[in-house]
Amino acid sequence: MSLLEDLDVVPTPYFKKLTGTEDIWECRIQFASNAYRIFCFFEENSVVVLTHGIVKKIQKTPRQEIERAEAYRRNYLRRRLKQ
Repeated sequence: MSLLEDLDVVPTPYFKKLTGTEDIWECRIQFASNAYRIFCFFEENSVVVLTHGIVKKIQKTPRQEIERAEAYRRNYLRRRLKQ
């Protein structure tokens, strides 16, 4: 997460937009033999909102996890509009 704070452009091995999504991004973290993914989106280009994370066990990111992140994003934005 410190890469997001410290760098203007974070390299894609660590952070990339998931294609075909509602602006969902994936933070990639490798620790020991585990691959972790944290899903997020941007609010007003300066705030990163984290939705949830998974331990990635297969090559392709599970579609249900992407859909979950998109649902969290829609819910968050809907609640923000009500304020």
